[in-house]
Amino acid sequence: MVSEVQNNPTAILRVERLSMKFGGLIAINDLNFEARRGAITALIGPNGAGKTTVFNCITGFYKPTEGMLTMTRQNGEEYLLERMADFVITKKAKVARTFQNIRLFSGLTVLENLLVAQHNPLMLSSGFTILGLLGFPTYKKAASDAIEKARFWLEKINLVERADDPAGDLPYGAQRRLEIARAMCTDPELLCLDEPAAGLNARESAELNKLLLDIRDETGTSILLIEHDMSVVMEISDHVVVLEYGTKISDGTPETVKNDPKVIAAYLGVEDEEVVELIEQAEAAGVDDITAAVDLLSTEALLEIEEAHPDMAPAALIPSAPAKVRRTRATAAKKPTVKSATDTTAAKPAAASTVKSKPTNPAAKPPAAIKPGATANALAEPRGGKADKLIVIKGIGPVNERKLNEHGIFHFDQIAAWKKADIIAAEAYLAFDGRIAREDWIGQAKKLAKQSQVTPAPKKTGGAK
Repeated sequence: MVSEVQNNPTAILRVERLSMKFGGLIAINDLNFEARRGAITALIGPNGAGKTTVFNCITGFYKPTEGMLTMTRQNGEEYLLERMADFVITKKAKVARTFQNIRLFSGLTVLENLLVAQHNPLMLSSGFTILGLLGFPTYKKAASDAIEKARFWLEKINLVERADDPAGDLPYGAQRRLEIARAMCTDPELLCLDEPAAGLNARESAELNKLLLDIRDETGTSILLIEHDMSVVMEISDHVVVLEYGTKISDGTPETVKNDPKVIAAYLGVEDEEVVELIEQAEAAGVDDITAAVDLLSTEALLEIEEAHPDMAPAALIPSAPAKVRRTRATAAKKPTVKSATDTTAAKPAAASTVKSKPTNPAAKPPAAIKPGATANALAEPRGGKADKLIVIKGIGPVNERKLNEHGIFHFDQIAAWKKADIIAAEAYLAFDGRIAREDWIGQAKKLAKQSQVTPAPKKTGGAK
């Protein structure tokens, strides 16, 4: 198989056929992408997609099971990172990184944190402490240069006045910026940032965006970042790579990735055909941006909540849904229930003995016949005329719930009782590839089935005994 990544002279990092396995778990599967020189490349995806594992392979914390990681420096030297120790990658290949959790030396001052990052040139100029103890001019000059570089980055992150304060006393956002400045004191050509905007408020995120753009524009440093804050990713990134379960599903400009149905499916946890439905709904509602499909799905869920609990007002739960879309979807959802003026059956009172509970979910209506390929415990209709809301299980969306209902699966305890043959049968008509086991549908169903069987204890009345 020919790699997707070619020998591009503008690429500072080429990731080719990268795979990382932990026993039977495949964290990264045949990943190919490149980070271009002087650009900001974002690596995004749902939790557990393998983003940090990619960083750990690039920076030497993990040794990949397979693949090649080629770092090309400005002087033309190439380094195969998968063959190098982590500290050598920083020193020779000029790759620096930050972590999800801040890892400053909290007991040292802000200035000392930046000086520690420059220990390689300082140790070399001091003859590994001997020349420094003797006060040789080479060490004095190196120490002066280190302080000057630290002062430059303190000014850049607006922390000059706090240079002598312990790093642990800084606010959270300032500690994030200090960690980036410390990484920059190693003079990297590639800066890897693992969720730099995590925990920041809107103002701090804006400051971070400006800092990263300044680093790219003023120093020429290439940036590879992992981020969940899409406002950061879409505003500053030149190139975006999207992972799902260790596999690349999209690669391109922020605009291209934002409008990719596969990306929307990955973040929503639904199948591609569901996304197609959502896109069609968005277009029918007159929404220009395909990402409104996300809001449409939320609105769909909102309408179901409103139908099940008419006394509640859950509209505030989903403020992101466009008002126009919500009105369109609400109107469409209510149309089937409107009865004509000539419908006289609606006025006839039903006898109390013949009233049956109706399922709140239209997909829960009993099918005319169970479709072929059903699991062993399929039912002709939901017990008691009411199906469980299977979409509560992570990984089951409205379309998947409908398919399960069509094949006689209406209740949590049915999924909880599935055997291997049942999983194979379900994956055949759901077009899944290991997702049932990966997202542990059976485990989720067992918990939900157990919860539904628990009856609330009667309330105590009367005074204390």
